Amino acid sequence: MVPFSILDLSPIVQGGTASDALQRSLDLARHAEQLGYRRYWVAEHHNMPGIASAATAVVIGHIAAGTKTIRVGSGGIMLPNHAPLVIAEQFGTLEALFPGRIDLGLGRAPGTDQVTARALRRGHQDPADTFPDDVQELQSYFRLVAPNQAVQAVPGGGLAVPIWLLGSSLFSAQLAAALGLPFAFASHFAPDYLEAALDIYREKFQPSAALRKPYAMAAVGVYAADTDTAAARLFTSQQQAFLNLRRGNPGPLPPPVDSMEGRWSPMEATMINNAFREAIVGSPATVKHGIAAFLKRTTVDELMVVAAIYDHTARLRSFDLVAQVRTQS
Repeated sequence: MVPFSILDLSPIVQGGTASDALQRSLDLARHAEQLGYRRYWVAEHHNMPGIASAATAVVIGHIAAGTKTIRVGSGGIMLPNHAPLVIAEQFGTLEALFPGRIDLGLGRAPGTDQVTARALRRGHQDPADTFPDDVQELQSYFRLVAPNQAVQAVPGGGLAVPIWLLGSSLFSAQLAAALGLPFAFASHFAPDYLEAALDIYREKFQPSAALRKPYAMAAVGVYAADTDTAAARLFTSQQQAFLNLRRGNPGPLPPPVDSMEGRWSPMEATMINNAFREAIVGSPATVKHGIAAFLKRTTVDELMVVAAIYDHTARLRSFDLVAQVRTQS
């Protein structure tokens, strides 16, 4: 069976706090571990009032310390915001604390607005242009330390921290293929290049010391409830949050509503529905059919499930239903 994993942005809900969000993330990770999910990733975003995972390495440590077996990692670290050595030290430390359980997913975007990106890396111009070099520099810090090596990551050198490249376009697919790294596509919010990116990655993949054959994962939003109507209502929280973001007013995750009618313009509805067109929303039967169709069409090696749901109990239940779909397949 294709492994299922979880991507979590540690959503801060309206009326809640970052502390609440981080505790709920840990609770969900423990739930996911019991349900047999393979890995639990958190994502780096900055200056976002609705996301609590900005200090991503710290959140990974929080999740890993509270679980036992599930892999924990970043989906991802936005490498243009950081010096590669710092990330090597952070994830080398995590690997030293939780051996064999840490993943390092890397993204090329800043995960924020340009003003905040400049605040994160003062003095750096167009840091995304150095992404391929930064990835390879980061890889070098995890290799065995050479004699008289001038700069080394401690901890980090000689530790087997798997590096993934993440993307929503063709760039990272090509780079992952060239470097022989596993690749994850962000089809949960940017599905336009899903098939093309997977094709390029597989066709151009070059075996490496890290990976002998291509390994592709795709992230997709899955919102499951007992009925299609109930699931569609849960999904409106994500739709509202994305609408607020596109209007330049990001905020906490809002509670669900019965309908989005009257809350967005026809143009906004078209834009958001296109961004989330890979989302699978519905009852267990609907979700089972949707996941099966997605896996058949993409033939990905692993599925990463995303769900920003306002009510924590409903969120746990959604991931429970998704796990049941996998075991029944």
